[in-house]
Amino acid sequence: MPSETNRLQMSLLQPAQAQKHVTVNEALMRLDGMVNLVLQSVSTSAPPLAVLDGQCWGVPAAPSGAWVGQAGRIAIGSNGGWVFLPPARGMCGFVADRGVEAIHDGTAWIVGALSVGSRGSGLVAGMAEGEVVLGTGNSMVSGVFIPAGALVIGAVGRVTAALTGPLTGWRLGTAGALNRFGQGLGKQQDSWARGILGSPMAYYQAEPLIVTSEGGNFTGGRISLAVHWLEMRLPS
Repeated sequence: MPSETNRLQMSLLQPAQAQKHVTVNEALMRLDGMVNLVLQSVSTSAPPLAVLDGQCWGVPAAPSGAWVGQAGRIAIGSNGGWVFLPPARGMCGFVADRGVEAIHDGTAWIVGALSVGSRGSGLVAGMAEGEVVLGTGNSMVSGVFIPAGALVIGAVGRVTAALTGPLTGWRLGTAGALNRFGQGLGKQQDSWARGILGSPMAYYQAEPLIVTSEGGNFTGGRISLAVHWLEMRLPS
């Protein structure tokens, strides 16, 4: 009789086994983490200081601390420690610190993957987000980047602190097209931009989102930004 299951390596009850509750409880702890899998991150190399039961992490290359020697495995918080399980090709999970789903290709987590072919190619949905804190001036280059080789669907923004200064509005775009994702946008808190491109646009080099004032300079305020794109993944 096998001693554990194939996929999640859960110990099976044995005839006349003592303390069966220990085996059952450990299996339930693994199921609690792996069912509807949420990975807190697949790029954090050091385990968190506080271990939460059922919380899962994708252990990246060169991990430290209690994760040493467990690269590529899923770390599940359990009774103040860690249980490690190997992911399998086709396994899916939500990556919390990236805000997207991931599919495992048998070697690594493909963050944002919508599909993964037998030779490693696939379609990936990407997103980058951040907040721009505005000072005095008429333009601010954000830290939100469109990656090279991306087919951009659009960009969005919301004013999280009212924009101050003599400006009448603002624009959102990239170099060479400062209004690509919107213009004449409101400066009051909760004003928003939803810049959906009628025809998705390919970016062949990395470009940051740029916020530009209209009718006068910024003197302050904050805008939360995000950009969404598709990428084609090369075969292995």
